[in-house]
Amino acid sequence: MHQTHKAIGLLGGTFDPIHLGHLRMALELYQVLDLASVHIVPCRQPMHRKQPVATPEQRFAMVKCAIAAEPALFANDIEIQRKGPTYTIDTLLEMRKSFPGIPLCLMMGIDAFLGLASWHRWLDLLTYAHIIVAHRPHYQIPLDGSTAELLKTHLKEEASFIHENLAGGILLRPITALEISATDIRKQIAMGRNPRYLLPDSVYDYIKQQGIYSVGKI
Repeated sequence: MHQTHKAIGLLGGTFDPIHLGHLRMALELYQVLDLASVHIVPCRQPMHRKQPVATPEQRFAMVKCAIAAEPALFANDIEIQRKGPTYTIDTLLEMRKSFPGIPLCLMMGIDAFLGLASWHRWLDLLTYAHIIVAHRPHYQIPLDGSTAELLKTHLKEEASFIHENLAGGILLRPITALEISATDIRKQIAMGRNPRYLLPDSVYDYIKQQGIYSVGKI
């Protein structure tokens, strides 16, 4: 199905806290793929990792602080509002209802893509969205297995595909490698160290105000 609308990007995660690595990835893919916007979607209850330290409401507030000055990025609380476990397929189904004629692009790092087969209803994801895989230098594209088979059947080279079709394509795109870890940021804050230049100042100010990652909370 050929469309004429620019695609919308979706970048999900725990964002505990959101940092410059997340933001740079969102902005670079927005620019290089000529997207309409990128929705930053904090999950409420992640299924593939331990529960976040910050509450869902705090993590959403940090996202809003982080992107307040960037009109290309939008804080979306669709998963925060949903009760129970967070499944990406449910988010795509809801977004498809809200944007019925606009292509959706699910953004993820190569590390997440390599583990895609463990996701709930992972084979259905491409029915409702494209997948944009951000390269990082130290990961290799799989040559065999279920993820490799998915690439063989859905890999596209031209960005125009994601704007002309509602779903079904996989694009691989390199991004600036910022090796920033939310875990390390939390540890630094708990140790009383300054994490400036790893995350936006507005986010760090909010963290200090809320006392989110103080000693005894991580």
